[in-house]
Amino acid sequence: MAKKDKHVSETPATQWLRAQGIAFTEYPYDYVEHGGTAESARQLGVDEHSVVKTLVMQDEKAQPLVVLMHGDRQVSTKNLARAIGVKSVEPCKPEVAQRHSGYLVGGTSPFGLRKALPVFVEESVLALPRIHINGGRRGFLVGIEPSVLTDRLCARPVNCAL
Repeated sequence: MAKKDKHVSETPATQWLRAQGIAFTEYPYDYVEHGGTAESARQLGVDEHSVVKTLVMQDEKAQPLVVLMHGDRQVSTKNLARAIGVKSVEPCKPEVAQRHSGYLVGGTSPFGLRKALPVFVEESVLALPRIHINGGRRGFLVGIEPSVLTDRLCARPVNCAL
């Protein structure tokens, strides 16, 4: 059996990062259905707290938004809604999330989205020295400085972790 090539082809996310001049490290891993951040962290030998999941949600008017959360934490939709000044927030159905982001669920990156969406980041993510976040494909994370989220993506810090 041939050895697997660990280079990952360009995605809209990596194209966006390169266009912005942002340095990143590629972390391919074997995608496992429903494995989530626990599986990627295990395979890559990193702390799940530093793996940041990209969640496409919507408010009560079905307006989409993106939430970036630690892999080992959940989003309090009640606290998020309060923090961003809407009545309610709920996760989008997978097909709706894909339509908004342009990515398959499990491979959603906040970079290179199909359309510009408001992005919110759990404030404590920004305190980490480095994060691992989806690079636009299932089984592919990129390592970046967390400041990229606020400096280049204009993500708004919120406190909504459970």
